[in-house]
Parts: sequence; C-alpha cells; structure tokens
Amino acid sequence: MSTLTLEKSKEKRPNKVLVYHPELCTGCTYCMTACAYKHYGIASFEKTYIKILEDPDKPFSFVGAHCAHCETAACVAACPTDALYTEEETGIVRVKAMLCIMCRNCQAACPISHPFFDEDLHQAAKCDQCDGRPICVQQCPTGAITYEDRIEARKKYGVIESE
Repeated sequence: MSTLTLEKSKEKRPNKVLVYHPELCTGCTYCMTACAYKHYGIASFEKTYIKILEDPDKPFSFVGAHCAHCETAACVAACPTDALYTEEETGIVRVKAMLCIMCRNCQAACPISHPFFDEDLHQAAKCDQCDGRPICVQQCPTGAITYEDRIEARKKYGVIESE
C-alpha cells in the first residue's frame, strides 16, 4: 500500500466517539439497560458497557464512564496475546474473544478500568460502539450521550488526548 493510499484511508476514517454531557443526565440508566439488552439479551447493570454513577460529591448529579476508544489505547498495548486491537477503518477498540486469557492487563492499563471481565463467557468485554449505531445514544431521552466525530469533539469541548 502506498503512502498516498494510506493517507487517504486515514482521512476517510469515521473515527467517532461517545460524548457524555453530565449536565443533561438524569440518571435514568436507560442507556445501561439498552446496552446490556442489546449485547446480552438481559437488563443487567453488570453486563453493560457504559456506566452511569451518582456523583458522590454532588447529589442528583451523575458521572458517565465508557470506553473512549483511545487512538493510542493503553489496553491494546497491555494485552500480551493481541486479544485487543484497534480496528483500522473505524478506530474502534475491539476484543478477539478467542485470544483473551483473562489476565486483566487491559483493565489495569485503562485509565478508567473500562474493559470488564465476563465471568460467564471467560473473556474481556468492552464497548464496541454497536458497530456505529450506539444504542445508548439512541435510547438516551435527554441527549446526554452523543456520537460525534473525534476531531470535532476535541475542538468543541477542548479535550486533548495524549498521543
């Protein structure tokens, strides 16, 4: 593949991220329920890839935790079996279940400990952005979770990710 082709493919890369807006969140947990149901067929807060937690410092305020699909993902670098990888076309960090040895290095390396371990499936599990149609975004009644272009989100919210 030529350098020019590689540069073009990177330009086309959708590379979208979930953005959580705490000022809009009511703590309804529809996003968590929808996520668990979509991926596991059950409404379980233990089987969801997004977590909405009450902020202990601010009553009636909530904190959201979800995978940022980091461009330089510490979880991917920490995996000794290459079970975690970044999908080149979309930027989504994914899990190859058959390669996961449940060492939990990815969880330790992640700044928010996002990958969790599904004890029933014996593998790491994490947000997959519902393959470009995040159910959490679709089910959020207040618009507290949006799905935005990574670069535009950085500009809009002033977020700087270390490379």
